[in-house]
Amino acid sequence: MPDATPLAMRPDRHRVLRLAAVAALSVGAATCAVNPATGKRELSLVGESQEIALGLEGAKAAAAQMGIYPDSTVQRYVASLGQQVAKVGERPGLPWSFTVVDDPIVNAFALPGGPIFVSRGILTYMNSEAQLVSVLGHEVGHVTAKHSVNQMSKQQLLGGLLTVGMIVRPELQQYGGVASQGLGLLFLKYGRDDETQADDLGFRYMTRIGYDPHEMAEMFKTLERVSGGGSRGTPEWLSTHPDPGNRVARTGERITAAGPTIAAAKRIERNTFVRRLDGMVFGDDPRQGYFEQGVFLHPTLKFRFAYPSGWKTQNSASAVIGASAQGDAQITLELAGSGSPQQALGQFLGQQGIQAGGTSTSPINGLVAAVGQFAAQSQDGSMLAGYVAFIQLDGTTYRLLAITPQQLMQQYDAPFRATINSFARLTDPKALAAKPMRVRVVSTTKAMTLAEFNGQYPSSVPLATIALINALDANATIPAGTLVKRVVQD
Repeated sequence: MPDATPLAMRPDRHRVLRLAAVAALSVGAATCAVNPATGKRELSLVGESQEIALGLEGAKAAAAQMGIYPDSTVQRYVASLGQQVAKVGERPGLPWSFTVVDDPIVNAFALPGGPIFVSRGILTYMNSEAQLVSVLGHEVGHVTAKHSVNQMSKQQLLGGLLTVGMIVRPELQQYGGVASQGLGLLFLKYGRDDETQADDLGFRYMTRIGYDPHEMAEMFKTLERVSGGGSRGTPEWLSTHPDPGNRVARTGERITAAGPTIAAAKRIERNTFVRRLDGMVFGDDPRQGYFEQGVFLHPTLKFRFAYPSGWKTQNSASAVIGASAQGDAQITLELAGSGSPQQALGQFLGQQGIQAGGTSTSPINGLVAAVGQFAAQSQDGSMLAGYVAFIQLDGTTYRLLAITPQQLMQQYDAPFRATINSFARLTDPKALAAKPMRVRVVSTTKAMTLAEFNGQYPSSVPLATIALINALDANATIPAGTLVKRVVQD
């Protein structure tokens, strides 16, 4: 992470389940509204102003959870294309925004009211501007058709609470810092009918602005290849966008049905797009923190600490979180500002509802620290217990919060203390020098096979990955003058 900004910490290489939250949505008066994308009247419990407000809250959560990719040129490029798509949709007046998140996972998602996000991960697997437009159009379609709003209305009717997958108990989230209505919005799963409709709308929008819909089919083929055993496994996109089946064939049917009405939709812009990928980070960025056999290492901030063996872990842009295999204990690392550890501990233990226990101001691995035991009542009335540690390194104070139900404190006391006492300055030269892999674009000087290309321009990833990100068959011959992506270590 940059020195003075929220922790830019990324998920571990195994990509465990993201921590999520319980999103409580107040049930308003039921109204029947016309869906602008379909013209049909639908029951809605969420008005447009509330929809926009929820989307803005979710956008803040997305930025905190994943981080924004720090390349203003790429951000402007994607935003410009997205705005073109939104203008030809049925809800052009929404406060649309299009953002690239600093996430290696193949993913894109839409929030109510207009915020659209694509990951840098999905960009590296695309091979034309038209493919990007097809994905943006699909996500815009989810918003114009109010798919998230309709889901929230259904959830409200079913009980008023939207609960999403968690790796920790809900009562621990109250103090663990991961409960957020905004984050809950990121985990709304679409139905297959919604997916088909979003595909229809994405097709409509991309052809309206002149892009070749055949590239939508090519994008679906790439997603199928990635889900079939690519280097990053099943795309996150498919976990929230269930495949309605036969997407490639359905796109062909749409093209046939549209006939001459889309004759002018020929834009592909392959070279324009691929050139923009040159230098993009590929895969996890170790500079933002990474796990190595249960130890979290952060080369930029120069610290390390270890989780208990067998714990599930997650690295986000705002926190590092670990949970026991049973989900009944949690340890979270977050920034605590620039104040002294002693002051921070006093403020924490002085909060209403916190029962302070023993404290210590002994240094931890030579670092100024303040540690305290505490107990607190959760929202459901049960008692929680744990440790909070504030440790200062290079002028920044970090907070380690370890928490569990009070009756389990004896079981987790030793693991909690071991993790706190493992926090130390990172000094390993190899870890400090860790750099990400990046996409580099090469123009072939002659016709060659992909294997020959890889021999002349070797990559730091397997040949199968190079084939996948270029949408090439391993045995294909690449014509001279073709832009081809390779992946190299910085």
